Amino acid sequence: MGAPTARTKTAHEPVAATDPGEERRGTDPAGREGRTRTAALVRRVRTPRRPRLWFEIALIAVSYWTYSLIRNAVPEQRDSAVRNADWIWDTEHALGLAFEHSVNHTVNGVTWLIVSMNYYYATLHFVVTIGVLVWLYRWQPGRYAASRLVIFATTGVALVGYYLYPLAPPRLMPGGDFIDTVQLHGTWGSMASGNLADMSNQYAAMPSMHIGWSTWCGVMIFTLAKPLWVRVLGALYPVVTLFVIVATANHFWMDAVGGLLCLSFGFAVTRAWYGRLPAQMAPQVPPRAALAPA
Repeated sequence: MGAPTARTKTAHEPVAATDPGEERRGTDPAGREGRTRTAALVRRVRTPRRPRLWFEIALIAVSYWTYSLIRNAVPEQRDSAVRNADWIWDTEHALGLAFEHSVNHTVNGVTWLIVSMNYYYATLHFVVTIGVLVWLYRWQPGRYAASRLVIFATTGVALVGYYLYPLAPPRLMPGGDFIDTVQLHGTWGSMASGNLADMSNQYAAMPSMHIGWSTWCGVMIFTLAKPLWVRVLGALYPVVTLFVIVATANHFWMDAVGGLLCLSFGFAVTRAWYGRLPAQMAPQVPPRAALAPA
């Protein structure tokens, strides 16, 4: 009786069944390709690209024009705005934090200080914000688009607040005995009161974009700048802005809370879109992205 011989498979014998999951994956090349394309598209969208100056100038100009147009198109519902102001003032009194009146009258007693604050309110809101955008564009291009999205989303949701919750600033509260410091001291160029008041919706006080924008500037400077003194200035900027908006009777401190909530929304949108916050991104644009500006 001879030794057993090894049995070889013939071409006609059935092959052992493969794992069902592998078989499904192997027979679905279209689905696999679609998932690959989707992942590539997500990576492409989330990859920072080198910003182009002309596009950024046009985008910011058009965006601010649209913001101003919508903000000023919101009906100036005076009665609702005054009722809402009364409610906020009563709420602050109930909390024991109704300090706006005292600050307004005390600071107004120092003429040089209140006039400086009037000009601060009228100008730095724009100057510092644009300055930070330019700084990010020039020295932090990899973080520029994400940082810009934060402030765009913040401002966009603020427009909803202006429409849904018209609010009279303290200086326009009947019987509130607040001092309109801009009108009293004749501050040039302010749209808060005086001859230019008709160009701006006076009842779009909640949320305060002076706080939303200044806090955005402060966060960008404090988290991204290197010199300590610059970071300190960044941290102080929104704090000083809060003092200014209260002293000039342009906002309640609760308006500042609304501005911070809008800014939180802006950071959340950016985190969802890019998968990271601006400070977590590389400061420079990746080489491949730099070849495809947008």
